Amino acid sequence: MSTELPTDAPPAVIVRGLEKHFGSGEQRVMALRGVDIDVRPGEMTMVVGPSGCGKTTLLSVIAGILDADAGTVDVFGERVTSLSDTRKTRFRSRMIGFIFQQYNLLPALTAAENAAIPLVIAGWSRTKATRKAREVLERLGMGKKTESLPTQLSGGQQQRVAIARSLVHEPRLMVCDEPTAALDHETGLTVMELLRESAVRPDRAVVVVTHDNRVFHLADRMVRMDDGHVTEVIVGRGGPGAAA
Repeated sequence: MSTELPTDAPPAVIVRGLEKHFGSGEQRVMALRGVDIDVRPGEMTMVVGPSGCGKTTLLSVIAGILDADAGTVDVFGERVTSLSDTRKTRFRSRMIGFIFQQYNLLPALTAAENAAIPLVIAGWSRTKATRKAREVLERLGMGKKTESLPTQLSGGQQQRVAIARSLVHEPRLMVCDEPTAALDHETGLTVMELLRESAVRPDRAVVVVTHDNRVFHLADRMVRMDDGHVTEVIVGRGGPGAAA
């Protein structure tokens, strides 16, 4: 956890002057307006704010899915905003785990096979990768569903498969967009606690976009956004952030 880190440990993610717009002319929409944030290693950072304020856009630029129009993003010392598309793809596959609102499961693959995809891409044998994926699914309460196809799973179960897929290769940075949206309270807390246990270590970090105030108490750092700006950063688990 963060208490194990030296006080001068550099941030896991450094965002400076980040700008992003969509459209042009009268249809131009500024999604990010000069955002500056630091994400500390060993911490879970939650990004909160009203719908449309730029939270998911910020997450996507940090992960290298969207290109920035201005500003810089550094992830564990790598200037993501300067990488070519090919190098970004390699960087993501090695360093970043994704949990997004769309599950994006392949319909012809079982739960275990879907969860194993990052390891197969990384060169693991299919057998070894699937075995590791089953272990992660078991921890998410999906031990009896590892051989089920996505169409045989509920929305919450599909979400857990997507979460297992994001955790299986033990990425250094987890980026999560509403990871508890399709889950009941108990399962949502289990998932968030698993994220802390599996991904929040001295050499790792987690960034979560969420509206779910049931999990706010798990944040080490709360970043509030509005209209493309960061309006407040609250440090410390629970505290004022719990009332967001």
